[in-house]
Amino acid sequence: MSPPLFVLGVSRSGTTMLRVILDRSPGIAVPDETFFIPPIAHRHRSPVDLAELVDDLRRLPRLAAWGVPADDFAAGLRQKMTTGEALDAVFSAYAAKHGKPRWGDKTPMYMRHLGLIERHFPNAQYVHLIRDGRDAALAFLDMPEGVVTRTWAHPRSPAGFACEWRTEVRRARDLGRRVGPSRYFEIRYEQLVADSAGVVRSVCDFAGLPFEPEMLEYAGAVDVSAKPHHQRLLQPPTRGVRDWRSQMSSDDACTFEAIAGDLLADLGYELLDPPAARPGARATVSLAWYRARMGAWNAAAYATQRSPLWRRRHARLF
Repeated sequence: MSPPLFVLGVSRSGTTMLRVILDRSPGIAVPDETFFIPPIAHRHRSPVDLAELVDDLRRLPRLAAWGVPADDFAAGLRQKMTTGEALDAVFSAYAAKHGKPRWGDKTPMYMRHLGLIERHFPNAQYVHLIRDGRDAALAFLDMPEGVVTRTWAHPRSPAGFACEWRTEVRRARDLGRRVGPSRYFEIRYEQLVADSAGVVRSVCDFAGLPFEPEMLEYAGAVDVSAKPHHQRLLQPPTRGVRDWRSQMSSDDACTFEAIAGDLLADLGYELLDPPAARPGARATVSLAWYRARMGAWNAAAYATQRSPLWRRRHARLF
């Protein structure tokens, strides 16, 4: 069985563009952001109860949008499956619907759940797309209202996004060191837009996927009518769509670097304030507050997902 391929990356790092490119390969189906792996994993322990699992699958908006009949999902399930095997069967049904032999996933929120992903998919491969955090911050903080759910854990400033970027990039790189180069491959957004064919070919070589030049010809072939934050998909990979040097104030850049400057420097990115490569007390306090806030958010989400009231909030959809 082919391993799943997870596209990792902090929000607004170009992962949607990479997902669209990979999904055009004949070797893999990569749906839009799924969000359901953590709640299903939290609600269903191994071995899964098939009747209970199928009942929950029917309540997931993402699965309803896939247009895969519930019977097709159920056909791949069997008694005594682990939760990971059951989730693999669900994604495999999606891949089969699209005539693909393998599935992938691109959900930036899973950067907070890498341990869970690794436990349930111990043979998974990972492609980690890293973008200069200051450019990603510009894109993230410029998203229009209503595009993402803004919770009390949602970054609302360059400092808040710096904490998220630094934490998530480090965690993904730590995962890469644990699983090794046969399962983890790191690329840069800046290289992807500068040499799209070369970078995508290297990703395909890593993942054992067939590369076709048509994979890069996605511009105009993707429906972004309901996604105002993805309008860049109407054009091919383009350099310079965000440039912190000209579009971010020096105060905001220095604020970001005060928290994440060490990682920016480790990755070879230019610093406006080179001493920021040595984080001080501000970074320590900001990161501690970020970890506490995210810990509380994740704990609340876990409790909600495990609650018997979850089904009351999620009606059957198909």
